[in-house]
Amino acid sequence: MNSIYSSSTLPHGAYAFDQVQAGDFREAFRRAIAAKRVEVDALIAQREEPTFANTILALERSGAELEWVSGIFYNLLHAEASDELMEISQELTPELSELSSYILLSEPLFARVRQLWEQRASLALDEEDARLLQRTWEYFSESGAALEPEKKERLRQVKQELSELSLRFGQNNLKDQQRYSLHLTDSEQVAGLPAVSLEAAAELARARGLEGWVFTLAAPSFFPFMAHCPDRQLREQMYVAKMSLGAKDDEYDNRAIVRRLANLRLEYAQLLGAGSYAEKVLSKRMAGSPEAVYKLLDELLAAYKPVAEQELEEVAAFAQKKGQTLPLQPWDWAYWAERYKQAYYELDEEELRPYFELSHVSEAVFGLAQTLYGISFHERKDLPVYHPDVHTYEVHDREGSYLGLLYTDFFPREGKQSGAWMNNLQEQYHEATGEDHRPHIVLVMNFTPSTAERPALLTPGEVRTFLHEFGHALHGMFAACRYRSLSGTNVVRDFVELPSQLMENWLDERRWLESVAYHYQSGEALPESLLERMDRARHFLVGYAACRQLSFGYLDLAWHGIREALPEDLDAKAFEEEAWAKAVLLPAAPAPCLMSTSFGHIFSGGYSAGYYGYKWAEVLDADAFAAFQEEGIFSQETAERFRREILSHGDKRDAAVLYQAFRGKEASIAALLRRDGLEA
Repeated sequence: MNSIYSSSTLPHGAYAFDQVQAGDFREAFRRAIAAKRVEVDALIAQREEPTFANTILALERSGAELEWVSGIFYNLLHAEASDELMEISQELTPELSELSSYILLSEPLFARVRQLWEQRASLALDEEDARLLQRTWEYFSESGAALEPEKKERLRQVKQELSELSLRFGQNNLKDQQRYSLHLTDSEQVAGLPAVSLEAAAELARARGLEGWVFTLAAPSFFPFMAHCPDRQLREQMYVAKMSLGAKDDEYDNRAIVRRLANLRLEYAQLLGAGSYAEKVLSKRMAGSPEAVYKLLDELLAAYKPVAEQELEEVAAFAQKKGQTLPLQPWDWAYWAERYKQAYYELDEEELRPYFELSHVSEAVFGLAQTLYGISFHERKDLPVYHPDVHTYEVHDREGSYLGLLYTDFFPREGKQSGAWMNNLQEQYHEATGEDHRPHIVLVMNFTPSTAERPALLTPGEVRTFLHEFGHALHGMFAACRYRSLSGTNVVRDFVELPSQLMENWLDERRWLESVAYHYQSGEALPESLLERMDRARHFLVGYAACRQLSFGYLDLAWHGIREALPEDLDAKAFEEEAWAKAVLLPAAPAPCLMSTSFGHIFSGGYSAGYYGYKWAEVLDADAFAAFQEEGIFSQETAERFRREILSHGDKRDAAVLYQAFRGKEASIAALLRRDGLEA
């Protein structure tokens, strides 16, 4: 029996991860693809007049087997990849793209959808049914269903190539990052590094049969190294290795892929009648247009850049006094910013790490959700997982009802992509039989792991990441929709970060922080002196951090705002430097440093023409958290309103409508500027 295709007999229909054989995915996918095609063909062939039930609802419910197989496969591909899984993904991507095109470009199917859309006023649909009809109509019409045959065929080809190139981009990044490591044996070269980082590097060296320390480009290794290594040449070496991923003139080079992706997305948009890919994508987002995005980015840049320039001047002057030649280079910044913070704020994040032991932080984050929403988490050690590091929790609502499954996967390892993300293994939906299928959600991160000497200890920045991804999990778990495609985090991209970024705010609130931070050995609470220093340093480098994020938004819009195809001899380095010039403060890093070739968010992660969404949602989250500050940061009434008006609705209503229902007004940047210590 195929280990993937068979239905689950486990509680809540959980995946039998322990039974999965990678080689079974080929058969499972092809059977699931064939099954969905049969369902769609039956829709196309039927002679009955189209109704909401026999067309829109039937389309929504088709492909359940494919959803099942995809849910398990793509999680493993990102969190537990093997060469075999990557090969399978490359084989199957064209087939999945072809299936999508077959459905969306079907003239008879589109005719049925169009007829219902034109009759929508007389169908007496409720709000959610009407929304599903609207989204289905948009999905078809904006995917080229009304195009003439020649353009349809070209669109089909473009979509397939886009899928294949996005996959290759991500796999090139993973392979390029994993092949690099820095092996050191001289204790003087690592004299300034935190004990936790050195212990992890020593364990990695021992695992490879080496003396000394091994550092990698994974976040828990790379970032402490850049902030604390006293050897400037080694910092430069690590920085160049990280920033040249996908740009080394070898089998993992992504430069041609980046250019080709940008050109194909432009062609895709123009086939559908838009001037640029950004114009096409943003027409259905909260922003509405590239002009609105640039307006926000420019407005924020005007507020934050003067602050960032002052921060740079102060850190550079400090570094110069300590003997550093100017100007500061990109590989100098993290090191000297950390020295400055320690000197003037007397604060070292590594000094805080012992107070944020991971298991206690997990309890505190879960406890915050219990305080706000009344939900509880119960570990299920009997349910299979795909790696020993993964833990599974059954989540219950306030009155005790089952709310969903939550998997946590915290540590880096070979075969796991960098970064942090939340993923729906199984979506929430409500069957016609009355069964509410609750979601299965996984939180994947790359935290500093435990060592032989101590448990996993987090920096405040890692705690913030935990809160962020947990906010996404709440968005998924509180879903109360009938339809998968409208459920949970299936909302417009510039709204999806609101629930995640909102959760980050509690880290800056003493009343919650004091309940979280206890020394992992002594049990001592975080001392008042450290709390005061954290308060003083709260706005440290707020301008620089904002400009950095804005630069990424400008870069994204540059790649996806083109209106003519980029030439084959494009100088990607020059293109990048021009795109983000007005928001970048440090000198340009030398070639082969090139961020675009490893910018997975926009080239393989679904944020193309959407990276600005982090700043857009930051405006929303600051304004939304102001409601908690006004009504009480642990106010259950405010939290329940946020759940009722935003978290539970998914995409049942427009994002702006949902936000106004919660807040009673539109958001402005005023709350964000106040939170960051700037005047409105």
